[in-house]
Formats: sequence, structure tokens, C-alpha cells
Amino acid sequence: MSKIKVRASSWGGLFDCAMRWEGQHLLGMSMPVGIRAVLGTALHASTATYDRAYIDHEPMRIDDAASVLAAKIHTPEYETDYSHDDLTPKEAESIGLRLHHMYCEQITPTMHYVDVETTLKPFDIDCGGGLTVTLTGTMDRARVSQLPHDPHPVIPDLKSGRAVISKGEAKTKGRSAQLGTYQLLYEHTRDVQTGGAQVIALSATSKPAVAVSPVFDARRVMVGTRHERGLIEHAAEMFRSGLFPPNPSSIMCSRKYCPRWSTCPFHE
Repeated sequence: MSKIKVRASSWGGLFDCAMRWEGQHLLGMSMPVGIRAVLGTALHASTATYDRAYIDHEPMRIDDAASVLAAKIHTPEYETDYSHDDLTPKEAESIGLRLHHMYCEQITPTMHYVDVETTLKPFDIDCGGGLTVTLTGTMDRARVSQLPHDPHPVIPDLKSGRAVISKGEAKTKGRSAQLGTYQLLYEHTRDVQTGGAQVIALSATSKPAVAVSPVFDARRVMVGTRHERGLIEHAAEMFRSGLFPPNPSSIMCSRKYCPRWSTCPFHE
């Protein structure tokens, strides 16, 4: 019997390019991040700080929580390649501060948060052949929202970047694998049935914007139906066989984002 531990927050990437995901999360391959990735991390940290205070009924000034963003940008916790993106730390901070204020002023008051970045109970996936994959960790960047007297909480997840909003709407395409995983693991952790998921989009461009998607059922993509296998079964097959297929059409298929780029024969 063998067991593989995997961070739940990485699970969505398995269904984008499994070969890239294997390199990062099973083989331990890494590479420096760009300032846009640092900005995303900083935004999620500062908004989470504000939301925790909001949940705990301990009012915090928006500017006080914003200090977390500035610190994360100017002292990154990961190795950073400043030539990676067409953005300076000063520009990133300016965009980030505007988005932080927009989120805290426009989004948080409309939500009914009860938890932020929940620590998850380990979730085992039996892959067959004596192999078990255990999903662990926290719901990175995700919240839990629940209306009073509603037994079914919703999982909103923050997504930041240049292409997260289209025509004023938060893009949900490609998000179900990660959010479905969070729905399943939150249900496993809290012994409740979730009511769906949402995407909260923070557009990190020269014209920052925020948007919230409608609630949708991401869980079904993971568990499947009576007629179609869910992504959990497809993942189990990958782990059981050891075959993690490439996806050269992934938007992450680039020397900027993939540590296997130099040895991968599948990209153009």
C-alpha cells in the first residue's frame, strides 16, 4: 500500500496540463515566479486579512489590511524573476491597492462569509492497485459564504489576473476542477452539503475591475453522473498508470510558467 499526499489547492492544475502538474507537485520541479504572480499572492493575503477581521467582528481599516499587500509585493516569499513580466513592483502595488479597495468596498459587504481559507480534513482517493492519493491543506484563496438559515454554504474563490473578466463578467470556464475539489473537501470537513461555488474576479490591469459570477455547481464535474465518469476517476487512472498527459494548448504552456519546458517534446 502506498500513499501520495497532494495539496488540494493544486488539484485544478492537474486537469490543465497533467505533465506540468506532475513536474511541479510530484517531482518537485520549480522555477522563479513573475511579479504578476507575486501581485496575485499579495492581493489574496491582504483581502483575506480584511475578511478574517470582518468575520470576527473586529473592524479593520481597509488601508491597514492593504499594508499586507505592500509587504508581500516588496518582500516576496518566493524566488522572483523581475524580468518575467512587463510590470514593476511599484506598478504592481498601485494596481493591487486599487483592487484591494474595490474588493473590500464592493465585494465583502455583499457576501455572508463564515470562513476564509478553511483548513481541510484529509480526503483519500482510492486509485486501485494499493495506491491512495490524499488531498490535504487549505482552501487557498477561497472563502465560505452562507446566508442566515441556509444550510448549504457556497464556496467563492478569488481569481486575479489580466484575463479573469470578460465583458464585465467573471469568467468561470476552467474553474470547476478546483472549485469542485473545494466543494467536496469542505463537505468532507464540515459534514454539510454545499450549495455551489462562485468566482470572484480581480482584474489586474491598468484599469482594475472586480466581478462576481453567479453560483454554479462545480462538484458535479468531480463526481460525474450515472452516465459519465467524473474527474476524480480520471485522476485516479493517471496516478494508477503513472501517465500524466501533456497539454500543449494550455495557456500555461510557456517557458515562463512550466519547469518542464526545456525537456518537453510536445510544445511547438
